[in-house]
Amino acid sequence: MNQQDIKNLEKELWDAADELRGNSKLTAGEYKDPLLGLVLLRFAQNRYEDAKIEVEKNLSVNPRTGQKREATKDDYAAAGAIKLPEKAKYDYLANLPESEDIAEAINNAMKLIEAEYPDLAGILPKSYQEFDEQLLQNLVRVFNKDAVRNAKGDVFGRIYEFFLMKFSMQGAGAQEGGEFFTPPSLVNLIVNFIQPDHGIIHDPACGSGGMFVQTAHFIEDHIRKAGKKQSVNEAITVYGTELKSNNAKLAKMNLAIHGIEGKIIEGNSFYTNPHTPNLTGKCDFVMANPPFNVDKVDAKNKFLAEDERLPFGAPLTGKGTISNGNYLFMQYFYSYLNETGRAGFVMASSATDAGNAEKLIRQKLIETGHVECIVSISNNFFYTRSLPCHVWFFNKGKKAENKDKILMIDARNTFRKVSTTINDFSEEHLEGLTALVNSFRGDELGVKADNEWFNEHFPEGNYQDIEGLCKVADMEEIIEQDYSLTPGRYVGVSIEVDMDFDYKGRMTEIHSDLITLNDEANTLMNQIQSVEL
Repeated sequence: MNQQDIKNLEKELWDAADELRGNSKLTAGEYKDPLLGLVLLRFAQNRYEDAKIEVEKNLSVNPRTGQKREATKDDYAAAGAIKLPEKAKYDYLANLPESEDIAEAINNAMKLIEAEYPDLAGILPKSYQEFDEQLLQNLVRVFNKDAVRNAKGDVFGRIYEFFLMKFSMQGAGAQEGGEFFTPPSLVNLIVNFIQPDHGIIHDPACGSGGMFVQTAHFIEDHIRKAGKKQSVNEAITVYGTELKSNNAKLAKMNLAIHGIEGKIIEGNSFYTNPHTPNLTGKCDFVMANPPFNVDKVDAKNKFLAEDERLPFGAPLTGKGTISNGNYLFMQYFYSYLNETGRAGFVMASSATDAGNAEKLIRQKLIETGHVECIVSISNNFFYTRSLPCHVWFFNKGKKAENKDKILMIDARNTFRKVSTTINDFSEEHLEGLTALVNSFRGDELGVKADNEWFNEHFPEGNYQDIEGLCKVADMEEIIEQDYSLTPGRYVGVSIEVDMDFDYKGRMTEIHSDLITLNDEANTLMNQIQSVEL
């Protein structure tokens, strides 16, 4: 199944499921978790059937009896799948006679899986009795079409992420308190830049776990190109922390649906460092989209005052309070990294120029030599908010020649228009931007010869400062800019003049429109003044 086929299937399934919801009395929020639970069941069986062939092929044979040993949960886990009890299989549910209680059967399927996999205990939805029976039966049929039954690889993982995105666009995602569903373009940018292909991966504000999923895709692609026989779970160890209970459940489901082993803990990163062992200084990669501009952090909290993850101190105001949590998160990301670790994270645009205590912390971060790159992102990348942002990158393993240099990228004019309200990066943009940062590092570019975006900007095939797009800023320039990390201050503005545009004619039109508007305004004013009160 090619990319276009997958996109068509995503849309077909979403349209069918959303139409069913539209004919019910359910809100998007009420509908989301049970529907994603059905996606999980369907995908779990697809992965189970694929894994079963591999598992049974590799089972050892008892020399005395000549019989293969029975497959275990561990066998299926190694193959990236869940070992499903018979009554938890989607086929069993889809073939139930209409006289059977479908809601009870689905609830029982979820209970059976949780009993086998304690990490999922209390996570899977079990409220299907609240659904209309006919609605449930129709939903089961939606995910039992031939195209769905035969979907291989990570097609259903793609569908799950697509559904999460669509629910977010409907306001059923995490949008309060500065939280936003991370669009796939930004997740891909982070993963492509930091290249998380081994070791410990940590997201201290993990939401629904999208960073981990894309990391798994990256590793699978990396392994495939290298011709290795290594599973994702052999390559990486995943840790996540999430404040919101519902999001933590979604993350655990998301990992399960992709066959990713990981530890997701529900907790507040401001007042806890919850993972055991302690991850401070241990992580190979950190990636995150933390809530922006959190303003209710308790500066007097004892844990915060003693937190080893704040090497540059808390960003206190003159009143001894913390008015913004951005520079707490940034220090956490930095502190979790080991001596060669990399971090990539989304941050509010205001953070690159924030003053007072935040500026002092930013200065100290810059002076470490570990800030590698800042990327400006345009409006409309988030699905429910039209806000710009920046993506930051730390790299404790920078080459010596880049130690006191930071790559500034202004990507505000680099995007693909998906709709009137949504922008994203095309695959060509992502590949080109990744080649840009690789060129700065002195690494292999990894860009296709026919990448028009890269070839247009870098015709010689290697890095160069380009006005309006990118510049390598040295420490002297950064000091001159008072430790600002806003790329626009460094890259300048590229002014492109359209020689075919009739500027004189357009100015004449604008002038004529202005005269007309002034006349209308005068007429209205006269009418208002003539009214007797």
